[in-house]
Amino acid sequence: MQNWRLIVHESPLAGSLNMAVDEFLFLELPELPRTTLRFYQWIRPTASLGANQKLERVVNAEFCRRNGIDIVRRPTGGKVVLHHDEITYAVVSNDESIFGPTLGSSYRRISEALVTGLGKLGLRASLAGPPPPDYAKGILPCFSHPARDEIEIAGRKIVGSAQKRTGRRFLQHGSIPLRHDENLLRSATSYEKGEGIRMTSLSAELGRDIGFAEAAGPLVEGFAEAFGAAFDARALGEAEWEAVRRIEAAAAAGPR
Repeated sequence: MQNWRLIVHESPLAGSLNMAVDEFLFLELPELPRTTLRFYQWIRPTASLGANQKLERVVNAEFCRRNGIDIVRRPTGGKVVLHHDEITYAVVSNDESIFGPTLGSSYRRISEALVTGLGKLGLRASLAGPPPPDYAKGILPCFSHPARDEIEIAGRKIVGSAQKRTGRRFLQHGSIPLRHDENLLRSATSYEKGEGIRMTSLSAELGRDIGFAEAAGPLVEGFAEAFGAAFDARALGEAEWEAVRRIEAAAAAGPR
């Protein structure tokens, strides 16, 4: 049985701090195999850009400023995401024996675990096929369309994920909306009029409201079942938080 570290942040954090924690967990991976599973929330609506995206092309920065929406840059690639009313997961590992040696193999295995967790919530989710060319090459937001091996329910995207990888080490994190606000997404990002949105949320699919804590438990169970993992629930220590704050400060001082 695999032993993983489990971190569940019951209290929402600022977007810059959330990204710094994920980056810290990636940077502090040892030489020996280690895997951490983390679930967290956002203290306010936040647009996160993929590592190589240009802010002016994908975000309506003026709308975000006027409406109290933060903007951060992720350490991972992928497209812009508006994090709001969601549960976010992160998997950080260097264990090829579990996830395989490639981005594709690890991405698919994590998606399969998430599908198992969604099943425990009573939802029938599946992995998506390849997206249309305008999504793959364009500036549309992440939740405009499911990408290959992302997760959909009846053709509508329920999880959007992105990964950073260096050798055996990787960080994959993703957004699972508890509720979704398509108008806010359109206003904060670079949607054009007439473009469809193929997204959904846990509450919409369940037909009732669901919160962070209720969603986290079955998702953890899904990872445990899919990977045969046991979890050591352990919060970050004081020295780890100090390192996270240094990463957050360095990111704030760097180029946008």
